[in-house]
Amino acid sequence: MRIYIGNLNYRLRTEELKAAFEPYGEVVGAKIVRDKETNRSKGFGFIEMANDSDGTKAIEALNGTDLSGRNMIVSEAKPRENDGNSSTPPNS
Repeated sequence: MRIYIGNLNYRLRTEELKAAFEPYGEVVGAKIVRDKETNRSKGFGFIEMANDSDGTKAIEALNGTDLSGRNMIVSEAKPRENDGNSSTPPNS
């Protein structure tokens, strides 16, 4: 299960984010999204859990909880609406 995490502390390291989710099951991937030019955190990231039931437990337990001074927004990641291959512009 892919999980979205928002409202992250800009100084949070990927290892710290991963460690917050490990008590709920196997974490197979963790990523904090960074600005391409400055390499500064954009304040959100993603966790990939090995199975959906562990992911659901992590979402329920961690949504709204404090990590490094900020209350995380934790939810199941949604697929991107526009993958860039559409010939129809948004809001048309």
